[in-house]
Amino acid sequence: MADHRSFPLWWLALAASLVPLLTIHITFTVSVLEGQIGFCNPYWDSCTSISRTGRYGTSYFIFKGTMLPAALLGILFWWLNSRWLRQLGIHTRGVAWIPGLGLVASISLGAYTLALGHEGDGFNLIRRIGVVLYFSLTFICELLVTAGLRSHPHWERAGTRLLNLCQLALGVGILSVILNGVAPEFYSQKDDAFEWILAVLINAHALWLALLWRRSRFRARLWAG
Repeated sequence: MADHRSFPLWWLALAASLVPLLTIHITFTVSVLEGQIGFCNPYWDSCTSISRTGRYGTSYFIFKGTMLPAALLGILFWWLNSRWLRQLGIHTRGVAWIPGLGLVASISLGAYTLALGHEGDGFNLIRRIGVVLYFSLTFICELLVTAGLRSHPHWERAGTRLLNLCQLALGVGILSVILNGVAPEFYSQKDDAFEWILAVLINAHALWLALLWRRSRFRARLWAG
């Protein structure tokens, strides 16, 4: 029976995974309805970047109003992941890196969000650096959590499944690099689609972790005693 002085934390992981994912689809829909972009399938048509969905009109305020809290959630999410792994008895070397890398990734998301919708070379640079750091460091955090789970006999199967998801995301990233090198014109027509796909895969990993938190009954105590 759960301690009445504690509360489950899986809902926080659920929010950390769903808020960014829902935001980009809501801003896409609002931008289409307001005529900022044409109706299309961004995962296939590569018709718009994620940034453009939150750059104009009502979507501008929706994007900033949800992504900034998402960045704060991300900081807490990765810190709690390190605590969760230690609670499971996992003390691999990579566990200690997760909170710091997650902090930088989340700050990068916040910087990208603040710079979105503003013109100038400085803002463009912040957006580029922010999105690269967010995707790359988040992916590294997910690999570290996955490696930790695979080192535990009870959680090895879940870790292996998460590793498959990480490999899929890595494969998409490598494919985009290869296409950019061998077929730059074709890649320039499809680069936005790669961004959408990677965003879904990264947040799908976080969603999976939320389910594992629930399965493990990861909880926080309201007070000691």
